[in-house]
Order: sequence, then structure tokens, then C-alpha cells
Amino acid sequence: MYFFYNILTNLAIIISPIIIIYRIVKGKEDVKRVGEKFCIYSKKKSNKKVWIHAASVGELMSIVPVIRKLEKNKKIKNILLSTSTTSSAKIFNKLKLKKTSHIYFPLDNNFIVKRFINYWQPELAIFIDSEIWPNMFRNLHIKDIPIIIMNARITKRSFNKWQIFPNFAKQVFGKITLALPQNLETLKYLKLLKVRDIKTAGNLKYYGQKDNHDYSKKLLKNKFKDFKVWCAASTHFNEEILIGNLHKKLKKKQRKLITIIIPRHVSRTNEIKETLNKIELNCILHSSNEKIKKNTDIYLVDSYGETSKFYNLTNISFVGGSIIKHGGQNPLEPARLGNYIISGPNVKNFKEIYAFLNKLKMSSITSDILKMENLILKRLNNKTPNKNIKKIIKIGNDVLEKNLFYINKYLI
Repeated sequence: MYFFYNILTNLAIIISPIIIIYRIVKGKEDVKRVGEKFCIYSKKKSNKKVWIHAASVGELMSIVPVIRKLEKNKKIKNILLSTSTTSSAKIFNKLKLKKTSHIYFPLDNNFIVKRFINYWQPELAIFIDSEIWPNMFRNLHIKDIPIIIMNARITKRSFNKWQIFPNFAKQVFGKITLALPQNLETLKYLKLLKVRDIKTAGNLKYYGQKDNHDYSKKLLKNKFKDFKVWCAASTHFNEEILIGNLHKKLKKKQRKLITIIIPRHVSRTNEIKETLNKIELNCILHSSNEKIKKNTDIYLVDSYGETSKFYNLTNISFVGGSIIKHGGQNPLEPARLGNYIISGPNVKNFKEIYAFLNKLKMSSITSDILKMENLILKRLNNKTPNKNIKKIIKIGNDVLEKNLFYINKYLI
């Protein structure tokens, strides 16, 4: 099966210029660093003891606490972090990590991944979430480089796809040295896929990073001090129009109201602004530094890495990717900061987390706009903090320590 897989990856290389040009036009590729996906580097070669791959923003943010802990380890001189998206690269630049350098993940072509491994010479490879790459795993295994899947996630859908080629799946997953599943569903599937060593450590997304934006948080609070505020975060296409219409209903009962929208992809902010203008909503962009006026309706966040500052302004947030059939987005960050969570019904990718939040009476799942309206109005005027936040924080601390404990023996 590797033979056929390599035929496909070789074909992908042939057509990749067309795909890359399209992605550059869409703003999804960094023109200056496209070569990194083909293992062409301007960076000086240096051996990296630990290599971590986190595909996009969500995976990156979940692994940052681990990276910060690893940077304090005197045995580790260098960490290599790869991601696949330009948005995650922008987040990385704001993190100010000391021992960690960033590159883009290479295409999973046999020739390219061999070159990648020989160039960087990692002693340990850590993949986050659902990043399974057959050629990369095979070549790391040949070099006896341990492969750890941290915060591993296998859905029923992805498991069924692997089952189409069971022998190939066995070959790929059999090369994993250690898997640390984030939930019970993944634990079950990893066992069926014959992963050799599986340890239960929990979901890293429960851990909350310390917010170091004290000065900017104060400025932001002053900006919104005369208004009632709620957030709609990680929104996707077609969800903003629902939020806009919901805002109009809310404003009839709460005149001094600002709805903060933090889209999943900030490249869409101008498109979102145009959509909301059409339904007669006044929007301002965070980057504009405009003063909020009496007739301002929507405050659109068009930058990455600042969500916690906005969650601190309110006690209720809608988490997107849940009205459309996307599977939801992670609700733990706003919940950890004291926000009651509202989501649509499509949250299959985070069903265990939502079950946990529901048990703590910290979330509601609904597509009923009237119910959303009532939930928001009720909490806009209720500043009593939820005592269960401490439970989330404790779980997060325990999860981080367990993950570090299990990977520590590979760092000796």
C-alpha cells in the first residue's frame, strides 16, 4: 500500500505549484516561505533534540504549555516546531519562545521527508491531535526516532477511513512509539488500530495559559466600560449572520450592547463586515483603534492570539462551528475564564467536553434563537462567578503534568 501512497504523493508534487499559487492568492501561503514545504530552507541547519508538529492554531495553542515547560529543561537546547497554516505561524511570532524555532511542515512525499529528517536530525518527534503522516512515520521509524502522538484524537469518521485499508493502517499506526489520547473514543480506536503503547493523560485543552496582557486588558476594559458585552467566538461562514440577527433582537431590550465577534479565520473579517452592514449593523474592526460609539453594534476582532482578553470582558460566549456542520470548536478557553457557553447542536468533535460543561451547568446547546436570546440577557446582568471554574483549572494542571511525565523518559 505504501507503493500506491507514494504514487499519489508524487502526483501531488507535480500539481502542487497550481495548488500553492491558488493558496497564495487566497492568502493561505507565505510567499517567502513556500520552499519550506519542499524542505528548502533559509534557516541555518542545527540539530534539534525535540521536534513538535501542530497543524494549525488549535493544536498549537494546546501544546504551548508543554513547550514552555520543555524550554525550562536544561537537557533540551533546541526545539523545532512545525505548523501547516499561516495563521499558526502568526501566533507563534507572538509567543516569544526562547529555545523554539518555527518551520512549515513538509509535504508527506518520501524523498522530501527523508531530506527533512536528515536536515534537522530530531531525537524525538511529537505529533499533536490527529496528525498521522505515513511517509514521515515510516522514515522516523527507520531512523529509530521515537514517535509520540500527544493529545491524540481519532474520530469515528477517520477510523472508518483507515479501516478501508486495514493492513496499511496497521503498518502506519504500528510505528507509533507512544499515544496519549485526549478522550475515551480515541483510546478505543487506538487499541483497535494496534498502537503498541497507549497511556491515558487527558485533554491538554483543559489547561489554561497565564494571560500576560495585563496592560492591554486594562485598556480594553476602559474601551468597553459603558457597554454590556458578550462574545461570539470561532465563528464560521453563515454563523455571523445568525449572530447579527440575534444582536438586533438583544439590542431592543439592552440598548447599550456590543457584540464581539472573533471569527475562526480572521482573513474573513472584511467579508463579515460587509455581510453585517447589509443588515444595517454598524461594525468596527479591532485593528482600526476606533472609539466605540453609541451606534456601534459589532466589534470585529481581526487579529490572532488575543481571544482571552475579550473573554475577560464578559461572562457569556457563543462558540461557533456548531450551527453549521463543522463539529464545533473548543469551548474550554472561555469556560475557564468564567464564561457560560452557548453552542449550536453540531459539537461532535468536543462531545465529551460539552458533556462535562453541561454537568457543571456551564453550557447550553441549542439552535433556537429565542432560547439564545434569553440565556444571554439573563447572564448579561448576572456577575456571579461560577464556582466550578476551579474544577476545570485543576483538571488542566493534572493533564499537563501527566503528559509531561509520560514523555519525560524519551528526553533523557
